[in-house]
Amino acid sequence: MNGDKKWAIVTGGSRGLGFETAKGLIAAGFTVYIISKDEKRLAQSAQTLGCQYRAVDVADNKKLRQVLIEITEEASSKDLGILDVLVLAHGVMSEKMSKTLRTNDDEWRRTLSINLDSVFTAVNQLAPAMTDARKGRVVVYSACLGRMSGPGTHGGLAPYRISKAGVNAFVKNLSYETGLGARGFLVDAICPGHCRTDMGGEDAPRSAEQGADTAIWLATRDFDPTKNKTGLLWEDRQVVDW
Repeated sequence: MNGDKKWAIVTGGSRGLGFETAKGLIAAGFTVYIISKDEKRLAQSAQTLGCQYRAVDVADNKKLRQVLIEITEEASSKDLGILDVLVLAHGVMSEKMSKTLRTNDDEWRRTLSINLDSVFTAVNQLAPAMTDARKGRVVVYSACLGRMSGPGTHGGLAPYRISKAGVNAFVKNLSYETGLGARGFLVDAICPGHCRTDMGGEDAPRSAEQGADTAIWLATRDFDPTKNKTGLLWEDRQVVDW
């Protein structure tokens, strides 16, 4: 993709994986808006990155939708056109003891509203214009803990695992609804791995920059629908099983 006049929205952009993703897209020539809940930290990150920002709690669907409308209206006034890239990098871990039979309604709703419901809201608000224009890319940060296959994919952290499994199902379903890239619109999920972020902890084996690499690549890669694929789960630029 050519970075000229391209623009992107990155949620969770004030820190960690979202920050590194925004940084990579800016380096690729994108105008970037970052979204996060902590306005003070968000403003500091936006200043560091040299990008635009909007503070909103993504768990509040109505407010999130309104903020996304405001961003697109502002982008239109700057002649940026239809959104090119949406990266959903926000997320929250459920409590350590949140097994299915021990989780309460509040913890379940908190985790699902942030990790899954807000993904629907953002895509539902922004992607119709992208698909109508036969362009655009959506990249959603999932997690290996949300996979239905492979080692360590079940037991404990029920709200988190299930919310990420829901993200995977959402991405796969949307990709088929939108023609698997044949119509110019791409949607993919990624497993960033265990990274040194606020959620992953300082002892994690991977840096946030390493975790963000695949998201940046998916957002900017050349795509030929006769050769390349979308609607998949990626890790380190390789497809992994759902």
